[in-house]
Amino acid sequence: MEFVVQNALKSSENMKTNFEGIVGQATIKVIGAGGAGNNMVDWLYKKGVSGAEIIACNTDKQHLDFREADKKILIGRDLTRGLGTGGIPEKGMESAREQIHEIKDSMRGTDMIFITAGMGGGTGTGSAPVVAQAAKEMGAIVIGVVTMPFTIEKARIDKAEWGLKQLRNVCDTVIVIDNNRLATIAGNLPIQQAFAVANELISTMIKGIVEIIAVPSLINMDFADVRNIMSDGGVSVIGIGESDSDKRVDESVKRALSNPLLDVNYTGASGALIHITGGPDMLLDEAERIGKLVTDSLDADANVMWGARIEDEMKGKLRVMTIITGVKSPFVLGKPTMGQPSAQTVQINEELGISMIK
Repeated sequence: MEFVVQNALKSSENMKTNFEGIVGQATIKVIGAGGAGNNMVDWLYKKGVSGAEIIACNTDKQHLDFREADKKILIGRDLTRGLGTGGIPEKGMESAREQIHEIKDSMRGTDMIFITAGMGGGTGTGSAPVVAQAAKEMGAIVIGVVTMPFTIEKARIDKAEWGLKQLRNVCDTVIVIDNNRLATIAGNLPIQQAFAVANELISTMIKGIVEIIAVPSLINMDFADVRNIMSDGGVSVIGIGESDSDKRVDESVKRALSNPLLDVNYTGASGALIHITGGPDMLLDEAERIGKLVTDSLDADANVMWGARIEDEMKGKLRVMTIITGVKSPFVLGKPTMGQPSAQTVQINEELGISMIK
């Protein structure tokens, strides 16, 4: 994950670096819901994401005014008068419904929609599921990208789990980033730079998915391939690994699988997208071995698809991005406890399809 930290620090100083990926036929939009979601799309907008339209939605007008995006939507104008929700998810939900026609208009003709949000607050937690439902009604593949609270934020965890449940009900896939894992990667950085690492990771992920679909590559996948993996993907996790050693294949895969930003068990995972980036010296055999190593770590019936791309600046290096769908995680249900689970936990297990890992 070192390169993610380095890129985040570079980008925080110069936010005008453009992605090289060019979206082809598939139309992609990224919608930030609430304060944390707006911070994510603001980062993406300043970096420059070729071909992906950036949209910010918030109930807090002041925060929205200070964020950059291709389009901004102030939601809950009558309900909150631009002053936010006070951390109440129900107000966030009603605010999105208030501007639902404007939200839907912004999504027309879109093939894939990423919805970024921080779970545990009011606007993001409440509005993201409403936005996701609208996106599904417009016929798009909907991918939620959310952060979960630190364990010390006890009051936010219950709301976050509720919001994740609502989001899972309407998204094709929800990619979860655990802020506690972020602390282990960037804990020695100032807080602003630490959160920049999460933004950089999300940027890399979105770029990778776009390139899998649209950019001519050594090994390509089309939009239908990605749809098959992402449809009903459940909770998903992203991992990224990079190596420039003589064992770069094994090291990059190990780092991608051992450093996900969510405490997960891959047993029973339903599928995986693997995106491999290397220099002109990357061998086809290396790309195939990466695919095999990742596949071997999953169940035999998991649906795995992969693509590989050549970039001149990656000479001597390999980067592996994995998005593994249908994973199980104790984090999204709170801390594991000794003894029998509560009735509420059992109900959530059944509804989310996630088992507590002890």
